[in-house]
Amino acid sequence: MLTDTPSVTQLSQVISQSAAPAFLLGALGAFIAILISRLNRIVDRTVILNGIPDDDTVRCRLKADLPRLMQRAAMMNRAIFWAVTASISVTLLVIVAFVTAFFQIQHERGVAIFFMISLGAFTISLVDFAREVRIALSEYDHYG
Repeated sequence: MLTDTPSVTQLSQVISQSAAPAFLLGALGAFIAILISRLNRIVDRTVILNGIPDDDTVRCRLKADLPRLMQRAAMMNRAIFWAVTASISVTLLVIVAFVTAFFQIQHERGVAIFFMISLGAFTISLVDFAREVRIALSEYDHYG
């Protein structure tokens, strides 16, 4: 059993240091919601285009957009994966900060590693999102 528990001062310091990761976690949650919304729109459009009968000569040309939609869906799926990975990393960062404070272990390196992992995963997610947006915007050129 532990005889030395962390003091209120130590815990308040960890709580104050967890504020920035908590804001990052909130931002990641909002970002994931946006990504899921975009993915839902892509899936809905794919379902509609797949529902066009092959004998409908007027609208059948719209099916040419299906490969592009599949590419966009794959990018959104990867972006969601990396954003969730970043969120998990931020959550682990906060857990490590509290556990190390409880056991009175230096936590700077562990927290820094989790923060770098979360920012790296968030960056990858943003890159996939930017690539998907670029493809989505080029669709207007295709049908304009």
